Parts: sequence; C-alpha cells; structure tokens
Amino acid sequence: MQVQVRGRAVRRWVVVGVSAFGGIFLVVGLILAWSSISLLREADRTTGTVVSLQWRDADIGSSRKSRDRDRPSAYPVVEFAAADGTPYTFRSSTGSNPPSYEEGERVEVLYRADDPEGAQINGFLSLWLLPLIFGGIGLIAAAVATGIAVFGRRRA
Repeated sequence: MQVQVRGRAVRRWVVVGVSAFGGIFLVVGLILAWSSISLLREADRTTGTVVSLQWRDADIGSSRKSRDRDRPSAYPVVEFAAADGTPYTFRSSTGSNPPSYEEGERVEVLYRADDPEGAQINGFLSLWLLPLIFGGIGLIAAAVATGIAVFGRRRA
C-alpha cells in the first residue's frame, strides 16, 4: 500500500511537471504564431533581392563527433527599399542546407514602417518554423502528460 501511494504521488508530480513544460512551450508557440499573423496583417510589402548567402556552422551539440556531421546553413542576406526609398539590408533569421534562396533571387519582404530593420522574408520557414517547433513540443508534452494520467488511472 505504501509503495502504491508513493507511485501515485510521483506520477502526479510527473504529470504536473510535463504539463507545465508543455504549457510553457505551447504558450510561446502561440505568441510566436500571433506575431507572424500580426506581421502578415499589418506589414508593408515590397520586393527585395538576395544579395548574398551567409554560411554559418550549426552551434548545436557539444561533442566533436556531432559537430563534424553538422553541415553549415545558408542564411540569405536581403536588400530592399522601404516605401520612402531608404535602402535596408537584413539577414534572415532562418537558414537552410541546401539553401532555400539563390543570390540574385527576388523575394517578397514584409516590414513594419516604424521598424524596417526587423524585416522578414515572406516565406513559410521565416514565418512559421519557430511557432511550429514550440507549439509542436507543447502539444507532444500535453499528449504525454495526458497519456501518463490516463494510463495511471486505468492501472489503479
């Protein structure tokens, strides 16, 4: 009887912990998604040109073996002119390998008139990658917590 009570308490704490973890990630994912939706609704749109690709090594992984297998990612550097004619250049926050864009390619740029330095390429990865990652982790954690809770109740 004593072991079963402890098992329930541990299971309850695991469910609470995983639920809290998942909830935080889900909220962050929703905030990032709202930010992308807001940018799509309110941003000025213009055409920019990919002037270069900035190759960067992935900083993920602490062991030398994992870093040897990581391939660098290409981050497009885009030049565009705001509505007032002022030229701006920015590096996309999303890189990929193989590159999603080529030098000289024309892309649609989204920017806020009050913050043109915060411009983004109007592309799926640029707008939705982080919301999908954070939201996905949050949903998986919620599913795991629900599974532990349901399995624990059926077992008891």
